[in-house]
Amino acid sequence: MATQETMKKPALEMLDTRNDGDETVQTFILHDEDHTLGNALKYILNKNPEVIFVGYSITHPSESKINLRIQTSGRPAVDVLKQAFKDLKQMCSHMLTTFESSTKYYKENHVDDTDMS
Repeated sequence: MATQETMKKPALEMLDTRNDGDETVQTFILHDEDHTLGNALKYILNKNPEVIFVGYSITHPSESKINLRIQTSGRPAVDVLKQAFKDLKQMCSHMLTTFESSTKYYKENHVDDTDMS
């Protein structure tokens, strides 16, 4: 008997909405995600000059999945999405490094007012 753990859907799946083989238009379903990732991906994808259209929707407030639609000018939509994930990961890594170094600098260069008794 299959449990919910073994029946878990993949984090990302492609929705097959077209039968004409056009790889430049694709809808993706991102499971267990919300506006945080949807809006970040939309921002990154909109910066790509090959992207003609990108939009996402939350199917229903009680469901935690996103439908992400991408249309490109020639490159397969799946390749553009892979690049967007790489760019977003790089951006987040840069922000984390900057935050950590700024926090370290602040702690090293500012006297704690509570120590002045």
